[in-house]
Amino acid sequence: MAEDDRKSTPDELDRRLKGVRQAYQKGTGQSSRPAARGAGGEKLGVGMRIAVELVAGVVAGAFLGLMADQWLGTKPWLLIVGFVLGCGAAFMNVYRVAQAEERRSKAAQDEKKS
Repeated sequence: MAEDDRKSTPDELDRRLKGVRQAYQKGTGQSSRPAARGAGGEKLGVGMRIAVELVAGVVAGAFLGLMADQWLGTKPWLLIVGFVLGCGAAFMNVYRVAQAEERRSKAAQDEKKS
């Protein structure tokens, strides 16, 4: 290190760091503001939502079927029916999430092209 580098003020150091960051961002194509979530985090969020939709649909259907069985005394038939209906509802919810993500992705691509 040169003698004058060791005597830099904090303002000069801050200015130099900003210059290096800007050069790095230009080289990588990143924007200057940090993203709240990266692409990986966004996809993780969608995956977690799909997992919750699946579990919630199956559990809710089975629970309602079990409660109906206890009320009507038809064990285990309404539990089975509730489980099957819960699975169907869960897959319909996952399908809706996938369709919404596809529309969002296409809109983002169209925005990027313009």
